[in-house]
Amino acid sequence: MTRPLRVLYCHCAYAKVVPDATKVAVLQGLSAANVAFEAVPDLCEMSAKQDPCLQHLLGDGQVRIAACYPRAVKWLFHAVGVTLPDSAQVCNMRTETPEAILTALMTEPTV
Repeated sequence: MTRPLRVLYCHCAYAKVVPDATKVAVLQGLSAANVAFEAVPDLCEMSAKQDPCLQHLLGDGQVRIAACYPRAVKWLFHAVGVTLPDSAQVCNMRTETPEAILTALMTEPTV
């Protein structure tokens, strides 16, 4: 049985390390595709403030995250006591194209 896929989008509003054009293209692509996703202003800020919502954002299924460097995202969650599951896929909006990110986020999960 396949677990539900969750998509999490970080707008990087405060750290501003992701190019604006990439953020906008990914957000517009998700919205246009009618993909259910959670959008947060900034994972770095949430982690710094020890926001308990980080646990809830992961849910209990497979998660795909559009943010920045995978290692950084892993440690942002770790800093608030949340372990990012091994099955989590982090798309790096700093280095990947919007098209590649959208493809990765919307590909059906495998069993």
